[in-house]
Amino acid sequence: MDFYQRAKRYSVEKFVVSSLSLLANASEENLIRLTYMAEKIPKKESYREKIRWIRTLFQTGHPGLAIAKRVLNETNPHHRKKIISNFIVNQLLVGTNKRKAFEAERGFYPPDTMILSPTMRCNLNCYGCYSGSYPQEDLPFEVIDRVVGECKEMGIHLVLMTGGEPFLRKDLFDLFEKHPDTIFQIYTNGSLIDEGMVEQFVELGNVVPAISLEGFREETDGRRGKGQFDRITKVMDQLKEAGIFFAISTTQTSKNTDTLTSEDFIDFLIEKGCFLLWNFHYLPIGRAPDLSLMTTPEQRNRIRERFAYFRATKPLLMVDFWNDGCLTQGCIAGGRKYFHVNSRGDVEPCVFCHFASDNVKEKSLIEALNSPLFREIRSRQPFSENLFRNCPLIDHPEQGKEIALKFARYFTHEGAEEFFTELFPAIDAYSKAYGEIAEVTWKEKVESQNSQPLSTGKKVVGESCC
Repeated sequence: MDFYQRAKRYSVEKFVVSSLSLLANASEENLIRLTYMAEKIPKKESYREKIRWIRTLFQTGHPGLAIAKRVLNETNPHHRKKIISNFIVNQLLVGTNKRKAFEAERGFYPPDTMILSPTMRCNLNCYGCYSGSYPQEDLPFEVIDRVVGECKEMGIHLVLMTGGEPFLRKDLFDLFEKHPDTIFQIYTNGSLIDEGMVEQFVELGNVVPAISLEGFREETDGRRGKGQFDRITKVMDQLKEAGIFFAISTTQTSKNTDTLTSEDFIDFLIEKGCFLLWNFHYLPIGRAPDLSLMTTPEQRNRIRERFAYFRATKPLLMVDFWNDGCLTQGCIAGGRKYFHVNSRGDVEPCVFCHFASDNVKEKSLIEALNSPLFREIRSRQPFSENLFRNCPLIDHPEQGKEIALKFARYFTHEGAEEFFTELFPAIDAYSKAYGEIAEVTWKEKVESQNSQPLSTGKKVVGESCC
C-alpha cells in the first residue's frame, strides 16, 4: 500500500471514529460539523454538492435534521455503526471514488446499486404481483456470493434483495455475515420475521428489512391475505424495540391511493418506527396483468404532490420510484444507477423490465452492464427533458417497446412480451393522458425555480423538486 492509499484509509478511519464520537450527542452543531468532514472525502463534485445541500437542510431546520436525529437516537449502536461505515462511508464516500476510478479504467460509470432476487418462491399469493410469473427458481448461493463480490470491486456496497420472498432462503444470513462491509436491504412480506430473526439483524447490523404494506388493514389484507396487516404491525413493533432501521414498501394502485396519500398513514408509519418509505406504482406486468389496477394519471400526480408536502413536514425518508426522476435526473435503469439480477441469473435493466441479453451464470457483471442492451438504454436516458416523465415503460412506451423488441435477446418469463403487444395500446393511451398533466406541472416547477433565487433560503430549500 503506497503513501496515498495509507493516507486515504487513515482519513476515512478518522472520519468513522470522529463520526461515532460526535454522534454520541446528536446535536444540530455536531451533525453540521460532520457534513464538513464528509465533504472532504468524495472526489466527485456532484457528491460534494449533495453533502453541501444536506448541510443547508440541517442549517435551515428542514425535517431532514429530525430524520438524522431519529436514526442516531433510535437505532441500535451496532446497527448505527454499520449504517455509518457501510452505507455512508463504503457506499457514498469511498464508493463514489472507487466508481469514478472504475470509469476511468473501463470507460463507463458503474451503477450505485444492485437489486437481486435470490428466489422467486413466495409463501403469499398477492394479486398483481410484478414477479408472479417468473419460474419458481433459486439462484445458487455461489453465484450470489460472486456477484456481490464483483459489486464491491466496482465500488457498490449497497445490495437490495427482492423476489419472491427472500427470507425463504435461510442461507442468506451466511451471505450477510460473509460480506460485513455491505448494506443489504431486503424487500420482504414480513411474514417470516420473528424474534429470532430480529436478533440476527441486531447481531449482523448490516441488514435493513423493507416490509410490504398496502395501507391499513383493509388494503393490506385485501391484497396479501387475512391477518397480514396484524402480523406486519407486530414485526414493526419488534424492529422498533430492537433499534433496527427498517423501511416500508407500498404498491400504489387505483384502490389504495387515498390511504397512501393520507396524513394518518404517514403518521402511523413514523409512530411504528419506520425510517424510510418506498412507493412503487402498479404496472400490468407479472401475474394476471390488470389495467384497472393502474393508478389514474390524476392519482399518480397526487402522490407526487403529497410526497413533496410530506418531505417538507415529516421526519420520514420517502422515495417514489416513478415520480422522483427530478431527484435522479431521469430513469435510473440499464445500469445507470441500478440493475436487477433475477433468480435465474438474467440481468434485467430494471425489476419491471422483464427482458434481458445476458445471464450472470455465463458472464461477469461487468460484461452484462456494458452490453449493447444496457448501452442503448443509457444512451437514451433521461428519455425526456421533463423529469416528471422518466419511464420508458409507461411514459415513453414507444421507446420501451423498441428497446425490448430490438435490443434484448429474450424475455425473462412467459407472457412478459404482452406488455409490448396486447397491452401496448392501453399503455400508450395512459402515457399520453399522464403526459398532459406532467407537462403542465413540469412547466410550473421550472417557472417557479427560475423565479426564486436559491439564496431565498428556507422556503426553497425546504421544498422537494418533486
